[in-house]
Amino acid sequence: MELIFATHNANKVKEIKNQLGEGFNVKSLNEINFLEDIPETENTLEGNALLKVRAIHKQTGLNCFADDTGLEVEALDGAPGVYSARYAGESCDANDNMDLVLENLRGEVNRSARFRTVVALIIDNQEYIFEGVCEGEILHTKTGRDGFGYDPIFKPKGYERSFAEMSIIEKNLISHRGLAVKKLIGFLNRL
Repeated sequence: MELIFATHNANKVKEIKNQLGEGFNVKSLNEINFLEDIPETENTLEGNALLKVRAIHKQTGLNCFADDTGLEVEALDGAPGVYSARYAGESCDANDNMDLVLENLRGEVNRSARFRTVVALIIDNQEYIFEGVCEGEILHTKTGRDGFGYDPIFKPKGYERSFAEMSIIEKNLISHRGLAVKKLIGFLNRL
Protein backbone atom coordinates (compact mmCIF):
# COMPACT_ATOMS: atom_id res chain seq x y z
CA MET A 1 0.00 0.00 0.00
CA GLU A 2 1.34 3.42 -0.93
CA LEU A 3 0.98 6.26 1.57
CA ILE A 4 2.30 9.78 1.56
CA PHE A 5 3.71 10.92 4.91
CA ALA A 6 3.09 14.66 5.09
CA THR A 7 6.51 15.62 6.45
CA HIS A 8 9.91 16.89 5.34
CA ASN A 9 11.52 15.52 8.53
CA ALA A 10 13.90 12.72 7.49
CA ASN A 11 14.17 11.44 11.08
CA LYS A 12 10.40 10.96 11.33
CA VAL A 13 10.34 9.20 7.96
CA LYS A 14 13.12 6.84 9.05
CA GLU A 15 11.25 5.94 12.25
CA ILE A 16 7.95 5.40 10.44
CA LYS A 17 9.44 3.28 7.64
CA ASN A 18 11.21 1.15 10.25
CA GLN A 19 7.96 0.55 12.05
CA LEU A 20 5.65 0.04 9.06
CA GLY A 21 7.82 -2.54 7.34
CA GLU A 22 7.72 -3.85 3.79
CA GLY A 23 3.95 -4.02 3.29
CA PHE A 24 3.81 -0.26 2.96
CA ASN A 25 5.46 2.07 0.47
CA VAL A 26 5.77 5.31 2.41
CA LYS A 27 6.91 8.42 0.60
CA SER A 28 7.83 11.70 2.24
CA LEU A 29 6.93 15.10 0.84
CA ASN A 30 10.51 15.40 -0.43
CA GLU A 31 10.15 12.13 -2.34
CA ILE A 32 7.06 13.40 -4.19
CA ASN A 33 8.71 16.80 -4.79
CA PHE A 34 6.28 18.68 -2.56
CA LEU A 35 8.72 21.24 -1.25
CA GLU A 36 6.34 23.76 0.30
CA ASP A 37 6.05 24.12 4.05
CA ILE A 38 2.57 23.72 5.46
CA PRO A 39 2.21 26.28 8.27
CA GLU A 40 1.00 24.76 11.54
CA THR A 41 -1.52 27.41 12.50
CA GLU A 42 -3.92 25.42 14.65
CA ASN A 43 -3.81 25.53 18.45
CA THR A 44 -4.09 21.75 18.97
CA LEU A 45 -2.04 18.76 17.84
CA GLU A 46 -5.16 17.27 16.25
CA GLY A 47 -5.82 20.49 14.36
CA ASN A 48 -2.28 20.68 12.97
CA ALA A 49 -2.22 17.02 11.93
CA LEU A 50 -5.54 17.44 10.12
CA LEU A 51 -4.42 20.71 8.53
CA LYS A 52 -1.33 19.03 7.05
CA VAL A 53 -3.02 15.86 5.86
CA ARG A 54 -5.88 17.79 4.26
CA ALA A 55 -3.45 20.07 2.42
CA ILE A 56 -1.51 17.12 0.97
CA HIS A 57 -4.64 15.19 0.08
CA LYS A 58 -6.10 18.24 -1.65
CA GLN A 59 -2.89 18.71 -3.70
CA THR A 60 -2.28 15.04 -4.58
CA GLY A 61 -5.55 13.15 -4.16
CA LEU A 62 -3.46 10.32 -2.66
CA ASN A 63 -3.89 8.39 0.57
CA CYS A 64 -1.75 10.16 3.15
CA PHE A 65 -1.10 10.72 6.81
CA ALA A 66 0.44 13.46 8.94
CA ASP A 67 1.40 13.79 12.54
CA ASP A 68 1.90 16.48 15.09
CA THR A 69 3.71 15.95 18.34
CA GLY A 70 4.03 17.95 21.50
CA LEU A 71 6.10 17.69 24.64
CA GLU A 72 3.82 18.54 27.55
CA VAL A 73 5.68 19.45 30.76
CA GLU A 74 3.53 19.42 33.89
CA ALA A 75 5.42 22.18 35.77
CA LEU A 76 5.18 24.40 32.67
CA ASP A 77 1.38 24.03 32.52
CA GLY A 78 1.62 21.72 29.51
CA ALA A 79 4.10 23.83 27.57
CA PRO A 80 5.65 23.69 25.08
CA GLY A 81 2.76 21.50 23.81
CA VAL A 82 1.55 22.39 20.34
CA TYR A 83 4.41 24.91 20.08
CA SER A 84 7.15 22.31 20.74
CA ALA A 85 8.88 22.73 17.37
CA ARG A 86 9.15 26.50 17.79
CA TYR A 87 9.21 26.88 21.58
CA ALA A 88 12.35 29.04 21.59
CA GLY A 89 11.26 31.01 18.51
CA GLU A 90 10.57 30.52 14.82
CA SER A 91 14.22 30.51 13.74
CA CYS A 92 15.49 28.36 16.61
CA ASP A 93 16.47 24.69 16.50
CA ALA A 94 16.00 21.65 18.74
CA ASN A 95 18.96 22.58 20.96
CA ASP A 96 17.50 26.04 21.56
CA ASN A 97 14.14 24.47 22.43
CA MET A 98 15.73 21.98 24.85
CA ASP A 99 17.83 24.72 26.45
CA LEU A 100 14.72 26.82 27.07
CA VAL A 101 12.85 23.89 28.65
CA LEU A 102 15.85 23.16 30.90
CA GLU A 103 16.15 26.85 31.81
CA ASN A 104 12.43 27.11 32.62
CA LEU A 105 12.70 24.01 34.85
CA ARG A 106 15.81 25.17 36.70
CA GLY A 107 15.24 24.46 40.40
CA GLU A 108 11.93 22.71 39.69
CA VAL A 109 11.41 19.43 41.55
CA ASN A 110 8.47 18.27 39.43
CA ARG A 111 10.04 17.01 36.17
CA SER A 112 6.97 15.05 34.99
CA ALA A 113 6.29 15.29 31.29
CA ARG A 114 4.73 13.41 28.45
CA PHE A 115 5.07 13.26 24.72
CA ARG A 116 1.82 13.13 22.78
CA THR A 117 1.49 12.38 19.06
CA VAL A 118 -1.62 12.65 16.94
CA VAL A 119 -1.63 10.95 13.53
CA ALA A 120 -4.28 12.01 11.01
CA LEU A 121 -4.97 9.68 8.09
CA ILE A 122 -6.97 10.24 4.94
CA ILE A 123 -7.63 7.03 3.08
CA ASP A 124 -10.34 6.57 0.46
CA ASN A 125 -11.41 10.16 1.23
CA GLN A 126 -12.19 9.33 4.87
CA GLU A 127 -10.42 10.94 7.86
CA TYR A 128 -9.17 9.04 10.91
CA ILE A 129 -7.25 10.08 14.03
CA PHE A 130 -4.84 7.99 16.14
CA GLU A 131 -3.11 9.11 19.34
CA GLY A 132 -0.08 7.88 21.25
CA VAL A 133 1.18 9.08 24.64
CA CYS A 134 4.46 8.34 26.42
CA GLU A 135 4.78 9.41 30.05
CA GLY A 136 8.17 10.27 31.49
CA GLU A 137 10.29 13.05 32.92
CA ILE A 138 12.65 15.80 31.86
CA LEU A 139 16.28 15.13 32.68
CA HIS A 140 18.56 17.84 34.07
CA THR A 141 21.00 17.61 31.15
CA LYS A 142 21.04 16.35 27.56
CA THR A 143 22.13 12.73 27.24
CA GLY A 144 22.58 10.54 24.17
CA ARG A 145 23.34 11.14 20.52
CA ASP A 146 20.48 9.44 18.69
CA GLY A 147 16.94 10.59 18.15
CA PHE A 148 15.86 14.14 17.47
CA GLY A 149 13.87 16.99 18.92
CA TYR A 150 13.61 16.73 22.71
CA ASP A 151 14.85 13.11 22.83
CA PRO A 152 18.10 13.94 24.73
CA ILE A 153 16.20 15.44 27.69
CA PHE A 154 13.23 13.02 27.88
CA LYS A 155 13.42 9.80 29.89
CA PRO A 156 10.38 7.54 29.47
CA LYS A 157 8.73 6.18 32.61
CA GLY A 158 10.24 2.86 33.71
CA TYR A 159 13.52 3.39 31.83
CA GLU A 160 16.92 4.67 32.90
CA ARG A 161 17.90 6.12 29.52
CA SER A 162 16.73 9.05 27.44
CA PHE A 163 15.11 8.48 24.06
CA ALA A 164 18.39 9.71 22.53
CA GLU A 165 20.19 6.75 24.13
CA MET A 166 17.84 4.17 22.59
CA SER A 167 17.89 2.49 19.19
CA ILE A 168 15.05 3.25 16.78
CA ILE A 169 13.60 -0.21 17.45
CA GLU A 170 13.64 0.29 21.24
CA LYS A 171 12.18 3.78 20.96
CA ASN A 172 9.41 2.74 18.53
CA LEU A 173 8.15 0.12 20.99
CA ILE A 174 7.34 2.68 23.67
CA SER A 175 7.35 6.15 22.12
CA HIS A 176 4.33 8.37 21.58
CA ARG A 177 4.80 8.26 17.80
CA GLY A 178 5.46 4.52 17.90
CA LEU A 179 2.21 3.92 19.80
CA ALA A 180 0.18 6.15 17.47
CA VAL A 181 1.69 4.45 14.42
CA LYS A 182 0.98 1.03 15.92
CA LYS A 183 -2.70 2.03 16.03
CA LEU A 184 -2.45 3.31 12.45
CA ILE A 185 -0.88 0.02 11.29
CA GLY A 186 -3.56 -2.02 13.08
CA PHE A 187 -6.23 0.00 11.32
CA LEU A 188 -4.58 -0.27 7.89
CA ASN A 189 -4.13 -4.03 8.28
CA ARG A 190 -7.86 -4.41 8.86
CA LEU A 191 -8.77 -2.68 5.57
